[in-house]
Amino acid sequence: MRIISMLVALPMLWTTIVPQYEALAQEVTNTDETKTKFNISENIKVVDGVIEGNNAVISGSPMMFPGYEVIKAKEEIKREKVLAKYKDKLDKAIFPKGKFSINASAYTAAADECGKSDGITASGLLVKEKHTIACPPSFPLGTKIKIEGYGVYVCEDRGGAIKGNHIDIYMKTKKEAFAFGRRNLVAEVI
Repeated sequence: MRIISMLVALPMLWTTIVPQYEALAQEVTNTDETKTKFNISENIKVVDGVIEGNNAVISGSPMMFPGYEVIKAKEEIKREKVLAKYKDKLDKAIFPKGKFSINASAYTAAADECGKSDGITASGLLVKEKHTIACPPSFPLGTKIKIEGYGVYVCEDRGGAIKGNHIDIYMKTKKEAFAFGRRNLVAEVI
């Protein structure tokens, strides 16, 4: 009796498993239509999911189709809403045309540097590494500045010593800030 039930069960099992396996095999082997080739140039680095470097190119990327919009994190949306109140000043500001030289130094959110240690900037936002800079008053809060070799930063803070072409870049630790020192860099308002 067991042999007869096995003989009946095996064909039923075979007819349910094999078609699914063949369908999966067909999907896997028929991938010519959806192949994406990425050509990435040399001398690039990825910082927080953003590709930076000289002539960084990703061709064939799904992000390159018309109408593609980057999905933003909740924190980024919040930052944009806070900085939106400075939009009028941004629209009226007169920025240097093209690239210009800046005298850059670094700062931390330590109490001995800022007078407080909560990390809240002049814009009301929390400092963010590789994002926040302290700019002179001639650059309204919310101004985006691309610093060659470092990426895009946003003016979110002020400082008593920040005047002229001096810009302070926020860094998480004093060790990083001291290692950075003071540098003359090339920047551009974007």
